[in-house]
Amino acid sequence: MSGGVDSAVAAARAVEAGHDVVGVHLALNRMPGTLRTGSRGCCTIEDSNDAWRACDRLGIPFYVWDFSERFKADVVDDFVSEYASGRTPNPCMRCNERIKFAALLEKALALGFDAVCTGHYAKVVRDADGNPELHRASDWAKDQSYVLGVLTREQLEHCLFPLADAASKAEVRAEAELRGLSVAKKPDSHDICFISDGDTRGWLEERIEMAPGDIVDETGAKVGEHAGANAFTVGQRRGLRLGRPAPDGKPRFVLEVRPKDNTVVVGPERLLAVAEIRGIRVSWAGLPPAEATAAAWGTEFACEAQVRAHGDPVPARARLERVEPGEGSGEVPREDDAVLVVTLETPLRGVAPGQTVVLYQGTRVLGQATIDTARARERSGDGQLLQSMQ
Repeated sequence: MSGGVDSAVAAARAVEAGHDVVGVHLALNRMPGTLRTGSRGCCTIEDSNDAWRACDRLGIPFYVWDFSERFKADVVDDFVSEYASGRTPNPCMRCNERIKFAALLEKALALGFDAVCTGHYAKVVRDADGNPELHRASDWAKDQSYVLGVLTREQLEHCLFPLADAASKAEVRAEAELRGLSVAKKPDSHDICFISDGDTRGWLEERIEMAPGDIVDETGAKVGEHAGANAFTVGQRRGLRLGRPAPDGKPRFVLEVRPKDNTVVVGPERLLAVAEIRGIRVSWAGLPPAEATAAAWGTEFACEAQVRAHGDPVPARARLERVEPGEGSGEVPREDDAVLVVTLETPLRGVAPGQTVVLYQGTRVLGQATIDTARARERSGDGQLLQSMQ
């Protein structure tokens, strides 16, 4: 129970379906603010009170579970570490992977509950043999299956998404009002929940040691200076403050962040177009495709790839390759480690290491991987294939 309208209506529908429902609000911040600022932030005292009022209205028990230490270690510290390494993480993916459907689910099962029920817009469908599959919600405009792509088959066995078939957010708000829920008109939260003012760069500068360095173009020529490479992300256009304009007068974009030599590479927009993605930490949302089983590694399969929560999927072909020493995450590979190679039939713009690529077949979520490298479609001025490095 986040304190928002979606989880309140999801709880109401679960009660109406005859389930024995208990509302749980997760305290994820050790120093929560007393009030929200518009639609920014979450997990405030106000949110906790809104969740309590919804449970009171529904006549179900309400608890607050303190997961702040684990949230800090698994989500916040991971976010800082990834940026410090020149990557662009997705904290919502980590929260779903390690908190809501790991720590929370583990505790719920230990206490004798059958499932975690949330207000996510996504759907669990059973195949002919009864195996769970994750699918998009009926309302594609609100679909949240992308941020749930990290869920495993075992976790999907214990998930309920009552808003799966909601026709629209307007329908959910209208239902909340009819049920007398006080959050019916509460604005949706957005941005990163633990950066309530939305200033990600300023927040990072307080936590990562920034050092000035060079901004170079795709040929290696210096075109400016920066105060710290770690705060930049691939695809960024604003805040570059370049001393030398491009020869054609057009805007430049961040093409690479190189933390090892504290350099930011910029160039024309066309060089942001990525044709191949290599991903690590691969997981499958249900049974993997037949081509992803160990016996069939290297075999391509058709799919669609999505790299942002609200981005459009593009046609692609994917295959698994075994990690060789020195590749992938840099850790000693296990025997079952693999790299997911995704060849995009329609190039994507501004793909950064640390982001998540989620694979679909139609409405079904196949699985996901953390992007390790992204190869550009065009070659740079020095003849080298541009590559977003870890």
